[in-house]
Amino acid sequence: MKNNLLFVFFLMICVSVKANITLPNIFGDNMVLQRNSEVKIWGWANPKEEIKLVSGWNNQEYKTVANNQAKWELTIKTPEAGGPYTISIKGYNEVVLKNILIGEVWVCSGQSNMEMSASWGIENGDEEVKNAANSNIRFFTVSKSTAVTPQNNVLGNWVESTPETMKYFSAVGYFFAKRLREDLKNVPIGLISSNWGGTPAEIWMPEEVVQNDPVLLENAKKLNEQEYGPHQPGRAYNAMIAPITGFKIAGTIWYQGESNVGSLVYDKTLSALIASWRKAWNDEFPFYFVQIAPYKNGTNNFSNVTVRNSQRKILKEVPKTGMVLTSDISDTIDIHPKNKKSVGIRLADLALAETYKTNHNLVNGPLFKEIKTNKNKVTVSFDYADGLYFKNKISNQFEVAATDGVFYPAEASIKNNEVILTSKKVFNPVKVRFAWGNTIQPDLFNKANLPASCFTSEF
Repeated sequence: MKNNLLFVFFLMICVSVKANITLPNIFGDNMVLQRNSEVKIWGWANPKEEIKLVSGWNNQEYKTVANNQAKWELTIKTPEAGGPYTISIKGYNEVVLKNILIGEVWVCSGQSNMEMSASWGIENGDEEVKNAANSNIRFFTVSKSTAVTPQNNVLGNWVESTPETMKYFSAVGYFFAKRLREDLKNVPIGLISSNWGGTPAEIWMPEEVVQNDPVLLENAKKLNEQEYGPHQPGRAYNAMIAPITGFKIAGTIWYQGESNVGSLVYDKTLSALIASWRKAWNDEFPFYFVQIAPYKNGTNNFSNVTVRNSQRKILKEVPKTGMVLTSDISDTIDIHPKNKKSVGIRLADLALAETYKTNHNLVNGPLFKEIKTNKNKVTVSFDYADGLYFKNKISNQFEVAATDGVFYPAEASIKNNEVILTSKKVFNPVKVRFAWGNTIQPDLFNKANLPASCFTSEF
């Protein structure tokens, strides 16, 4: 009898060992896969176990064999947008993924302003939650976690947008997806939200990227333990980004920077992050970000504006990037502005113009281009300057300086979509800065009623 029991136990172990095709959580029911792409699907099984995958949209069969590390990987072709479909994956056992859509997949990442959901209290939040049922918008929220080495899985699952799920998902992400749907018509949108309030950019990139760059490393040493989350380089990347880097995406939207206020090298930091993500995904996907809002940060009058200027500089330093401003839809006393709908819409308008080429409207605010000096006069030109105007007819936000670098207020006027500056205190101006202060909300707009970014012509 004892031997029989041992034999049964042995059989049970054999069956359980064999029946072990497993998938990372990023692959599951309700997921969205990137359309018109070659998409990687991977998981684990017994070493040398044969895996067969059948895609529901064309019943095509794909085969592979798990390697001696018990991992397998397949690349499958996805069609034009549509669904719902199923995917069947068979080895010793069978896993069937249901209610899968094919569409556009975006990562939404950053700190609390990206994490902020309707449950935090956003403008018109109750009404938006009520109307959030949309089975063609899907959410995946990555649970907060840290690790000292890159992980191979995340906690989370795909869900459809309903009043219950949208209420606790990134509001910026939701409004981004909703606006994309309006223009892209029948294309489903999948959003992967990986955010952590109060976190600096350094924790969202591989630790070696920081360690191998003397400038980034020196800057990272100044990061203090955060009240709301980790500050050590790489920790969130390892646990919350690395496990999903094989999952095919259309691009990333990013809202972060408040926890790097005071940094003089934020442009280098975020540029390194973008490069590291593109390398990990092996894809030069678009990266669109939100410029942080003017806000009173401590006693240093320029700690916030310096980061905003760094964000502006990234646009020229890193290809396929875009930036939206929030200075006109936020206030200077709330670090969590409540108008998240406009932020999501502006990001979507940028993506629709740059990535999808369906939006031909002006989607950028005026961006500093160059200055030309002529005796006591400076002419400032901008990109995206059509219909340039001052919100209050006149502006006192421009300053000029001579070679001594001492800035004085300048009188500003607009002519032919350029700004002309003079100052009675500066006879030979060679430098210009605009809206240069932590709490100054730029008063220069273009015909799309989008605000100009702060800038200094010095750097």
